[in-house]
Amino acid sequence: MKRLWRDRAALAALIAIGLVTLLAVAAPAIAAVTGHGPDEQFRQTGLTPTGLPVPPNGEFWLGTDGLGRDVLVRLAYGARVSLLAGVVASTLAVLLGVVVGLAGGYLGGTVDGLLGRLMDVVLAFPVLLFAIALVSVSGPGLAVSVLVIAGFSWASVGRVVRGEALAAREREYVTAARSIGAGAGRIMFVEVLPNVAGPVIVSATLLVPTAILFEATLSFLGLGIAPPTASWGGMLAEAQEYYRVAWWFLLFPALALLLTTLAFNLLGDGLRDALAREP
Repeated sequence: MKRLWRDRAALAALIAIGLVTLLAVAAPAIAAVTGHGPDEQFRQTGLTPTGLPVPPNGEFWLGTDGLGRDVLVRLAYGARVSLLAGVVASTLAVLLGVVVGLAGGYLGGTVDGLLGRLMDVVLAFPVLLFAIALVSVSGPGLAVSVLVIAGFSWASVGRVVRGEALAAREREYVTAARSIGAGAGRIMFVEVLPNVAGPVIVSATLLVPTAILFEATLSFLGLGIAPPTASWGGMLAEAQEYYRVAWWFLLFPALALLLTTLAFNLLGDGLRDALAREP
């Protein structure tokens, strides 16, 4: 923590993540203060006489979109979707990746071979094709996005954990645990896992921005969050028709997506450096 505290980039990333989280948590309060619901259309005040979005002003602080909805309010509610999808999908992926990686790395042999090939298949699978097929059956939604992201992200974590477990299973503390009769499950989760927690934490931190970006991509393509629910990817898709006459409609969700993913990446890099350096 001391080394991380001295990393200015990581501290700036923590502050940015905190601000985005605050924006998401305060979304209902922002809607109450402005008096604008996330899906409420203001045809009279939110659109120009020619039907175009209005720029930032005293009533709409970040302007409006093509339907006269408040961009600030939708941006805040979109932050909830992005953070929820990113954190939940990353958590599920890390949990599954840790279990599979520990099992393959510690048990070795046939188990490692089968689980290794499974991870290769998952990493090589065309994710978007699967997402399209799944959406055609179940319809778009947050649950579908989380399922797709988690289902194809755990393998990268599993490979990292497998490599660490392979190195750890020959260490003295594992040999000592075996000598007192500890079972494989206890050794994997009580002895090995705490000693490989550093790479797992870094992988989890770096997986969050990937999940957020992938959720935005799915929503942009119409495979993620279904309209009119606000999401950053959906807002970017809607802004394509107006970017020449309403720059704010495209700029603010794009900046939010860029800064959030950049902040998580910088935090992951900071954690990696802090865990790798000697005290």
